[in-house]
Amino acid sequence: MESVTVYLIHFERPFKHARHYLGATTNLEKRLRLHQRGLGSCLMAAVVKAGIPWTVTRTWVTSFDHEQALKAQKNGPRLCPVCLQARIAQ
Repeated sequence: MESVTVYLIHFERPFKHARHYLGATTNLEKRLRLHQRGLGSCLMAAVVKAGIPWTVTRTWVTSFDHEQALKAQKNGPRLCPVCLQARIAQ
């Protein structure tokens, strides 16, 4: 099984219903450069076009299977340290 980096991106403000993007890659730096240019995924392209700042908040070195398991949870806020801190501060 190939090792990949799974990464969680937090949007500074929501894009429609989305506040996070979860992806996986074998080359994180290259993939993030693509996202910064609005390339690589439809959601990230829309976020960049809307001018929404974003930050990588968490990474895992794991497998594509793990990425799919995390995506299936559909719960980015639970995985996101930024959102966790906001909940604690309330």
